[in-house]
Amino acid sequence: MSEYVSEATSAAWEKEVVGHNGVVMIDFWAVWCGPCRMIAPTVEELAKEYTGKIKAMKLNTDENPDIASRYKIMGIPTIIFFKNGQETDRIVGAVPKPQLKAKIDALIG
Repeated sequence: MSEYVSEATSAAWEKEVVGHNGVVMIDFWAVWCGPCRMIAPTVEELAKEYTGKIKAMKLNTDENPDIASRYKIMGIPTIIFFKNGQETDRIVGAVPKPQLKAKIDALIG
């Protein structure tokens, strides 16, 4: 993915997300999704900005349908925030950076 955003997969889900002690931001996306491409740079910026404070990941819903189904992802992009392995919040759709920033600040504050 990038230096700041890692790839989430079904195989590593339990270890990387559910077993992570701290805040994880997961961007559920697909290659064919226009709004997903629109929000990708924002996710990247936030991942860089919050390095060491949150773990930022992207999960391709086409390649990992079991996880997308488990979390009832009905539309993408969906960004789910986890804290200590538990889902704490989610945002559906391409939203402005300040909205995502506010969610992160609330979780790490």
